[in-house]
Amino acid sequence: MRMTRYTDYAIRSLLFAGAHADRLVRIQEVADCYDISKNHLMKVVYRLGQNGLIHSVRGRGGGFRLASPPDEIYIGDVVQLFEPTAHFLDPQEGIDEHPSLDPARKAFDDAIGAFHQVLNSYTIQDLLQPSNELHPQILEMIPTRD
Repeated sequence: MRMTRYTDYAIRSLLFAGAHADRLVRIQEVADCYDISKNHLMKVVYRLGQNGLIHSVRGRGGGFRLASPPDEIYIGDVVQLFEPTAHFLDPQEGIDEHPSLDPARKAFDDAIGAFHQVLNSYTIQDLLQPSNELHPQILEMIPTRD
């Protein structure tokens, strides 16, 4: 399964805010840290705020911070927020039209459910205090503390 950039940016934004929990972080800081588009990041941060994952303060001296402790923000929830749920067969097509695909559809839907379940076993805190068990690409996402 391939994630969109917006999901990647959302997780990076949450990691950055979690690593700098003692202050508000600015979108420009996150954009500079990860060399990503500020305009794209603004959309991501807006959506994170709409869904209660961050608190944001507008205006001069503003920024954002995590709305909950990092050990209460589950990676699977973030992914589900930013990724459309894929299904093997569009439910609108009606399984009655393709009865032979019913077991295949169930298998893929079960796999997607398992994917989200595994992701929900990790929190932002888990990624901020990585162990050797985490994939190296995840370790690269974690900002260093100033």
